[in-house]
Amino acid sequence: MDVVVIGSCMTDLISYVPTLPRPGETLHGTSFKMGFGGKGANQAVMAAKLGSKTGMVAKLGTDSFGDNYMNNFVEVGVDTTHVGRSEGPSGVATITVDGNAENVIVIVGGANNELSPHDITSAKDMITSAHVAVFQMEIPLETNLCALKLIKETNPSIITIFNAAPAVDSLPDELYSYCDIFCVNETEAEVLLSVREVATTDDGLKAAQILRQKGSKIGMVTMGASGVVFSSETCETHVPCRATVKAVDTTGAGDAFIGALAHLLAASDPQVHALSFKKKVEIACSVASESVTKLGTQSSYPTTYTIN
Repeated sequence: MDVVVIGSCMTDLISYVPTLPRPGETLHGTSFKMGFGGKGANQAVMAAKLGSKTGMVAKLGTDSFGDNYMNNFVEVGVDTTHVGRSEGPSGVATITVDGNAENVIVIVGGANNELSPHDITSAKDMITSAHVAVFQMEIPLETNLCALKLIKETNPSIITIFNAAPAVDSLPDELYSYCDIFCVNETEAEVLLSVREVATTDDGLKAAQILRQKGSKIGMVTMGASGVVFSSETCETHVPCRATVKAVDTTGAGDAFIGALAHLLAASDPQVHALSFKKKVEIACSVASESVTKLGTQSSYPTTYTIN
């Protein structure tokens, strides 16, 4: 297994509007679509679309959303051996996207909240056989911790990527030490680190330094159209996006970045394997940039990328 993702599955209910509604306001939307989302599943699908052998550890409900999601995984080539089903509804995300491609999202976890340490134990062989393992915050924290500990105790050579999203105001100190790459966006950095503002790349670098000081090997902050900043033991740098694109829907762009980075870090192709970490971050940025030029989440993810 190249990449294993321990995380969430959400059915996206997406409304497109000229402007985001104010409190108490009702708007006429311009269009509506349903799609497949959830940060974990998005990241897994992105890695699979780029060619990684990818497995998912997740929970779906026993409803039609769950049935459809299982079929989606099969279609894109994600291993569903450890995608379980629990009584009750699947997770859903209601998403509103405005004319400037900005969005607001409300998630209801549903079956994602049932993913437990027992499920991690059941998936031990898949998890510990991967080259890269990816985590987010749309499943219970105790489940994430269980899987991270399992990896570090069983096969510490696995690269762990922890995407602390959605935003949380605190995490256990021990969690950072289990993370090779700890990644947040600007808003998530502000909430998690209790800093006033992360608006510039210098702000982002300071936040990335704090994340590394907390124990992660690499602290990383995604900065939207400004690219990514990261801090490691040997390098602190800003990686700008390769080109300016016209964004039509930014939903899932951060997940595209994480999934692409996981793919690149797990890749066995000699040309990709030989790339520097900074170069892999640059390519992952370009994949995410391409995803925002199309409507939808997983449906907008590209299947190829260029190295040069």
